[in-house]
Amino acid sequence: MDYNEVLQTARTKIGTKCKACPVCNGVACRNTMPGPGAKGVGDTAIRNYQKWQEIRVNMDTLCEKKQIDTSLELFGKQFRYPFFAGPVGAVAMHYSDVYSDVTYNEVLVSACAENGIAAFTGDGLDSSVMVAATQAISAVNGQGIPTVKPWNLETIQEKLALVRQAGAFAVAMDIDAAGLPFLQNMTPPAGSKSVEELAEIAHMAGVPFIVKGIMTGKAALKAQQAGAQAIIVSNHGGRVLDQCAATAEVLPEIAEAVDGKMKIIVDGGIRSGVDIFKALALGADAVVIARPFVTAVFGGGKEGVRIYIEKLSAELKDTMAMCGAFSLREITAEMVRHN
Repeated sequence: MDYNEVLQTARTKIGTKCKACPVCNGVACRNTMPGPGAKGVGDTAIRNYQKWQEIRVNMDTLCEKKQIDTSLELFGKQFRYPFFAGPVGAVAMHYSDVYSDVTYNEVLVSACAENGIAAFTGDGLDSSVMVAATQAISAVNGQGIPTVKPWNLETIQEKLALVRQAGAFAVAMDIDAAGLPFLQNMTPPAGSKSVEELAEIAHMAGVPFIVKGIMTGKAALKAQQAGAQAIIVSNHGGRVLDQCAATAEVLPEIAEAVDGKMKIIVDGGIRSGVDIFKALALGADAVVIARPFVTAVFGGGKEGVRIYIEKLSAELKDTMAMCGAFSLREITAEMVRHN
């Protein structure tokens, strides 16, 4: 099986809302919610993808040829590559019932761990989703990152107890999920958090705390003030706010504001190893990719995930070699240009 076969198989299983496009750019599924699309006219998801394409890499092969090292350390854990699978919740509602949140996470978490990376897992209105996600992470010795939605404090406490029980090496909160249409006026309630509330949650976590949904330097500094050890520059794939800036547009200013004081991860429209290289050059330590991993699972299960990871890693290694960077720390801003 190759990646094209993964895509072809996915189209027979993934339902009608997602088209399993050759390039997941947000165009065919715009304004498809429930489904994989973005809020409103779908502009933000499309812009996420397009802005990475406007950045070019600077080729330089006048350098000593060395072994490429793509390894990343995060919170004391070693990973083979600087990318992670993103959290996806309500899989049956947004895609098809071929997979439930439980079976999807079982496949994704184990396949990622077997191939040297980690998966973020999603959260949902059904409490069994987090139970199953943390069980999947426990089965791979904690090599996964549960993502808790910004519920009320009592619910968050219950979820964090599951996280600690699973031995997860970190936990994330997608604070921007407060803008998801299907979370409005639901029980338990979800909503934005003050710095003080976030600090209490970070303290309760007991493991490194990652705040997902940061789109300004100011917000990054507030997350740092609250005790976050890492942030994810993210607009939730365009699913929470139409006409939002692309993550590629804001990443450099956020990296400047953070100034190395905590880890920066970025998501949103990153679809290739070349895109990963660009993100690292602009100041990210790692990236998260979500929707294409759904296609990989539906199209080939664990083998589909392995094939997609190998595709990304081969593209990243090739870009690094052709730009004269032989480790992640050698990737610098001067290796890319904005047209």
